[in-house]
Amino acid sequence: MNSSITSLTQQLAQILLAKGFKIASAESCTGGLLAAHLTSLAGSSDWFERGFVTYSNQAKEESIGVPKELIERYGAVSEEVARAMAEGVLNHSLAQVSVAITGIAGPGGGSANKPVGMVCFAWGMQVDDQIQTRSQTKQFSGDRQNIREQACVYAIESLLEQLTASESR
Repeated sequence: MNSSITSLTQQLAQILLAKGFKIASAESCTGGLLAAHLTSLAGSSDWFERGFVTYSNQAKEESIGVPKELIERYGAVSEEVARAMAEGVLNHSLAQVSVAITGIAGPGGGSANKPVGMVCFAWGMQVDDQIQTRSQTKQFSGDRQNIREQACVYAIESLLEQLTASESR
């Protein structure tokens, strides 16, 4: 694990522990890489609740309750599906915070509308019995592994920004 993601993971762990939160993940194109990074820290069981690798559309539907109609309408690589993944993770875990990643890591599978390197993210937070989600799409470059690593770094960086911003409100 590179030092950047190690440092980010340590920061995330500190914030989650301070808030008494646990996190759960739903990953498609990263195939569990985010969960592997998060759980590489000793003591991560204190703040990492579980991870879902929902690589296929069927897994998204069956494991975390993403509606089939949503996948058919927007495609698996979309902010709509990423948000449903982030919400589904919170509904199927004991976590208060979630992150979802779905994208096209390549080298094939891209199209003009959804090129290789397009990754959709969503972050969820359980607040007063309601789930609040935020989503974003990013375009990364490089080979398959590089895109997957960049997606993990971005997912953690963005979550850190959101958790820090929620502290100052």
